[in-house]
Amino acid sequence: MKSLSVLIADDEEDIRTLLQLWLKADGHRIVCVGNATEAAKVMGRVQFDLIITDILMPDGDGLQLIGDFKAGQPEVRIVAMSGGGRYMERDNCLKIARGFGAHAAVMKPFDRQQLMDAVAQALAPAEKT
Repeated sequence: MKSLSVLIADDEEDIRTLLQLWLKADGHRIVCVGNATEAAKVMGRVQFDLIITDILMPDGDGLQLIGDFKAGQPEVRIVAMSGGGRYMERDNCLKIARGFGAHAAVMKPFDRQQLMDAVAQALAPAEKT
C-alpha cells in the first residue's frame, strides 16, 4: 500500500494515539484532531487520502465531518468508527455513517487487524454496477 495522508478525528486521546502508532508503522502521514471543528479547520489546509472519524464527539459529530469532506474533498475515502453512545447503539451509528458516505466502518473496541481491514475496504475501488 502506498503512503497515505490520513486524518484521525476522535475525542479520545488514547484512540488517536493508538491509531497514529498503527498507521505510522505502515509509513502513512498522520494528522490527529480531537473533534469535527478542528478537522474542518485542517481540511482547508491539507488534502487527505483517508479520514478515520469517530461518529459521536462532543464538539461536532462525525456525520457532519463526513458531509464536509465529501463536499470539500470528494476523492477522500472515509472509515467511520463508533462505540455507540447514550442514545444510540453503535451499529446504528455506523449504519447512519455509511448512509452519509463512509466507505467502511468499524465498531469500538477493535484490534489492529480489524482497523486495517476497514482501511482496505475503504480504499478498495468501487464496484461497478
